[in-house]
Amino acid sequence: MPDQRRQGIFPTFFLSGFECSTFDWKDVGRRDMNRELGHYAHADEDYAMLKPLGIATVREGIPWPLVDKGNGEYDFSCIDGFLRAQRRHGILPIWDLCHYGYPDGLDPYSEGFVTRFRDYARAAARYVAARAHHEPLCFTPVNEPTYWGYMGGEWGWCAPFGKSADERRRFTTMLARADIAACKAIRAEFPQARFVHIDPLIWVVPPKDRPDLAEAARQEAYEDAYIAWDIISGLKHPEYGGSLELIDILGFNNYSFGQMEFGGGGKPNQPLKPGDPRIRPVADLLEEAWAKYKRPCIVAETSGLHGGRPDWLNDMVSECLAAINRGVDLHGICLFPAVDMTDWHKGEWLHMGIADVEPLESGALLRKPFAPYVAELHRWQDKLEHATGLDDDPYDQPVDLEIVVEAASELRPEADKAFS
Repeated sequence: MPDQRRQGIFPTFFLSGFECSTFDWKDVGRRDMNRELGHYAHADEDYAMLKPLGIATVREGIPWPLVDKGNGEYDFSCIDGFLRAQRRHGILPIWDLCHYGYPDGLDPYSEGFVTRFRDYARAAARYVAARAHHEPLCFTPVNEPTYWGYMGGEWGWCAPFGKSADERRRFTTMLARADIAACKAIRAEFPQARFVHIDPLIWVVPPKDRPDLAEAARQEAYEDAYIAWDIISGLKHPEYGGSLELIDILGFNNYSFGQMEFGGGGKPNQPLKPGDPRIRPVADLLEEAWAKYKRPCIVAETSGLHGGRPDWLNDMVSECLAAINRGVDLHGICLFPAVDMTDWHKGEWLHMGIADVEPLESGALLRKPFAPYVAELHRWQDKLEHATGLDDDPYDQPVDLEIVVEAASELRPEADKAFS
């Protein structure tokens, strides 16, 4: 009788990634986080770290504003070091094609924005396909289009520096349209390409003394949070060409600040404090978001801070297993970032990566894996994958999801109402 065990999408259940924003930032101008965090210079070291961690898939960025020279000319040489390191260390990339940044002088509300991103995405796919060491080709066309809508359309943190809910919705819609165009252009040449569409997993509640804001909070949690995905999936504005098949894989980003008290719009909401009774189990949020589209999904970013990283990982895996027991088709958890990143506003190291960064007098940025976090990762890998490192060919077979499902059934973790 043939083996009917269900296979995962990726070669390992645990994934990771590198912060790669290229936004035009308020009062600073164009930023390149790959450069600021030393990832270009440390690419081989960063990828070499992943194999003994048992991670074979990583989110990696292509900096659209830097490679697109205009008039259909591109210079992708800045990612050559990433491609060599991926091949050398056997790591499968999920390429972020647009991580909060677009080329200078491009109007994000124009039709030209859609067509220029489409053409760039096609060129990027061709470039990496010619140099890829393993299939499938995986892409995140536009990272967090809904969150970027807030950052750039309503809060004024980055380009296009909008300051209203209307601008935010308009900008998010254009990002979704560009995403659709890119997916179709890539699929036309690479039919087996996969797409991971990523946005935050959020929950918004009204202030305790403002029941009049309950409807506004509900709209942000259940409607505005899904503007981009609703368009890409074709559930709304079908005239833009979206479909459930095109949205492909859902990526839910989950951090502690994702559960918030509604602040009235125009500025970020305030995160709920640990122990707040209004905090909901992450398993509930995963189930609700997944049920809307019923596509395969991953937790695409998650991490605790400082010494709380091991506990955060334990809590997140438990919530994910509880969601799997409810039928959520979860294919992985991405511990993000692999290497620490800085606070965008203050420039301070956040101590949220698998590896911390220690600046040296020489200017180099030393990577130091946080041992308790790594130990907790290996504990869960042993339970869910029966492996804590990569063999010589991590792609010979994908994750056996039945092992994960069986572990979830056996452990039966309960969703934690006090999750924080």
